[in-house]
Amino acid sequence: MSRISIDSTYLDPFFNEEEVSYLEPLANIANKEMLLAHKGPGSDYHGWINLPKDYDKEEYARIVSSAEKLADKIDVLLVIGIGGSYLGTRAAMHALSDSFSDSLTREERGTPQLIFAGTQLSARYHHQLLQYLEDKRFAINMISKSGTTTEPALAFRLFRKELEKRHGEDGARDLIIATTDKQRGKLYELAVEKGYERFVVPDDVGGRYSVLTAVGLFPLAVAGIDTDAILEGAQEALKDAELPFEANEMLQYAAMRHALYQRGKSIELLVSYDPRFQYIAEWWKQLYGESEGKDNKALYPASAQFTADLHSLGQYIQEGRRHLFETVLLESETSYDLSIEKIAGNPDGLNYLEGKDMFYVNEKAAEGVSSAHRDGSVPNILLRMPELDARTLGYLFYFFMRSCGVSAYMLGVNPFDQPGVEAYKSNMFKLLGKPGV
Repeated sequence: MSRISIDSTYLDPFFNEEEVSYLEPLANIANKEMLLAHKGPGSDYHGWINLPKDYDKEEYARIVSSAEKLADKIDVLLVIGIGGSYLGTRAAMHALSDSFSDSLTREERGTPQLIFAGTQLSARYHHQLLQYLEDKRFAINMISKSGTTTEPALAFRLFRKELEKRHGEDGARDLIIATTDKQRGKLYELAVEKGYERFVVPDDVGGRYSVLTAVGLFPLAVAGIDTDAILEGAQEALKDAELPFEANEMLQYAAMRHALYQRGKSIELLVSYDPRFQYIAEWWKQLYGESEGKDNKALYPASAQFTADLHSLGQYIQEGRRHLFETVLLESETSYDLSIEKIAGNPDGLNYLEGKDMFYVNEKAAEGVSSAHRDGSVPNILLRMPELDARTLGYLFYFFMRSCGVSAYMLGVNPFDQPGVEAYKSNMFKLLGKPGV
């Protein structure tokens, strides 16, 4: 049985099982002939497909060893990268860490804090980050295939200068780790020249599919996350990805999305009922938006955090324009038992919940919302999973990547390029006076 299962209870009456089955041949072609046989466009970037079992074991051992040594020396690991170079890491940290770990001291936390830079061009953010680091022991993990992407390259300049001011070039050398191309690019050249420790972004793995490489594994290992379990979960998903369509939740999810798109839905809203999923949604939005959004096609990937956003977006979802559907992430169990007790006088009118726990109330809220939205002509695809731990997260990462590759090929686009991203860069470089532009 798959770790993630699809519940189609709230898809009726928008389409039936026969409609999804009708898409089985298309999904199988996308999966077997275009992905697995490497015949689809962008096949040079199919290296992530078998990565959970074919990853570089020697480099992984070095990642774990280096992470343990570095963690003992620092209070903060500054992860510099943008897009796929940081979103998966941030998703895992937010999902698997204590909700309030950032408010703890280094001693209370027991592991270094991860902070992200180079994700935007805000002078205020980077200035305040420099101030925050004044009394912190920090190291840098610079993540970039090229080393020239504007946002992370500027941040690297700032914080590398700070490290060298404190420790000199020799001292800073041991506190800068480059995750970059195996043998080319400006960051690779700088890392070789300065003697920084290097980890590899494989040539055949694009950024938004790279969370299971050193891009995600090294910073997560520094922060004490169980990367072995993440890889084990991804391995489990890879095995399930080989199942036939009728037992393959990844192919079925791709087919359901495609069927709803064909019926005129233009927005997919990824919904969760626990704030730990917040940055998983951010990672998911890049994965699907950048992989599918081409040739004037594709669903627009958006997200919402329930029940909080029901008090802001709920009215629109229930009765606004009927152009969206929801994919809902639901945990089936929890380690936290918060039982509700009776209060004398029942001042808030909640004594009827006596003996129930918060997890049960949250479950019933999810059922009530999905039922109401279905009645309001908003289809719901429920993705049910065990409690979100490192293994389940590894499974979820691979589940979405595999389904995304299939979905994009079903749509008729290349899942592994992003030509539209260059348009804003060209205009920005012209305005900034970059030579040769």
